[in-house]
Amino acid sequence: MRRAPKKKIQKLAGDALRIANLASAVSQAGSRLEDQDWQNLLDELIAKNLEARHQSILDAAAEHVFTNQPEAYEVLIEAIESIATSGHQEAGDTDYELLLVAAPILAWSRFDIASGPIPAPIVKSLSLSWRESLLCKGVQVSLLPTLYSIDQLPQDHCAVNELLHHTAQNFLRNKNNSSPKELPKTVPFLADSRYLLGVILAPTNAPVFQWQLTAPPFDIAKAKEAALLLWKQRAHADVGHLLPGCGFEFLLPEAYYSACREADILIRPISIRATVFYLTQTLNIEASELSAVVARFGPELNPGQVDEIRIGFTLKKASDIIYGVIWPLYQQEDEVNALVGANSANVEQRAGEIPTLLKESGIQQILVLEDIFGLEFCDDCQAPLYADAEGDLVHPEMPEDAPPEGSVHLH
Repeated sequence: MRRAPKKKIQKLAGDALRIANLASAVSQAGSRLEDQDWQNLLDELIAKNLEARHQSILDAAAEHVFTNQPEAYEVLIEAIESIATSGHQEAGDTDYELLLVAAPILAWSRFDIASGPIPAPIVKSLSLSWRESLLCKGVQVSLLPTLYSIDQLPQDHCAVNELLHHTAQNFLRNKNNSSPKELPKTVPFLADSRYLLGVILAPTNAPVFQWQLTAPPFDIAKAKEAALLLWKQRAHADVGHLLPGCGFEFLLPEAYYSACREADILIRPISIRATVFYLTQTLNIEASELSAVVARFGPELNPGQVDEIRIGFTLKKASDIIYGVIWPLYQQEDEVNALVGANSANVEQRAGEIPTLLKESGIQQILVLEDIFGLEFCDDCQAPLYADAEGDLVHPEMPEDAPPEGSVHLH
């Protein structure tokens, strides 16, 4: 299940109420015919508000169903995401189905991980690789000329929908897409996701992806693996040019929201491994000389809700947090999976993903705090604060004798 909206909206009326009630009706449908009828009405109302850029109405409806009708929440969010990232466009005698797709790249480096404009020759080369590796004959892709960090992606459903249609219209008019003149600054991490975005234009009722042509007995997983392998081979040199000094791993290009969620989940363990490697190489120590303090964080307005886990690293013989990693949570079971057995006094019984990764990386001294802390950030630089062993929220600071930034490779 997707995470709850962070906005607290008290009043519901008009389209927001109608959207919430239709989502509830879909979730309670007793037959496919009834389901489709309610779903069509819901889709039409969502599409109307996306076109009018009424994001606040969609947010209000999502907050309401999450709080009052949780069985309808997944129905509503899936509908909003699907409509925001897909559509129709006529061009002459051809009717196209549109889909916004993201190709995630998981990257790690001791240096800054690049983002921003992509040179035109590389856009052309990647577009060709995308078509030949992933798409069926006759399906086109308009690749956006920007390598995005998560901070630079469209920030709401209305912006995503506008990007979809604007990109498709430019393609059909033979107009080049341009990279935004100003992109938000990216918070530097040792491991982070980067995204290639493209709008797919497929003739109506035609297959889109090559794995849709799989013959019986329809081993789609195997077909997707083959497509991903080909995409890696074709795009590796171009992506290497865009990400100098980085190690990186490709994920399968998928529908925008699905691909972004998959990347967010898979970058988490890479972030922990990259951090341990960075600290041991930079400080010239063994991983066993490090300790970790693991704490849960959530919005103060929703007591008990946990949005992320922050892992602070210390030297074993000191209490100061020297570095931190955020483990965001996206599904209700994420917290349990990350910290299974965290209430146990016996560290060895903690078999959650985070303690397991830390131990596999060589860190044995792990403290899991019981409190849930507010989502606090530094007033000066907006960096997240981490809990130390005493439960105080502090700004991570590397030792004064640590080598300067950028002096050690991570791979």
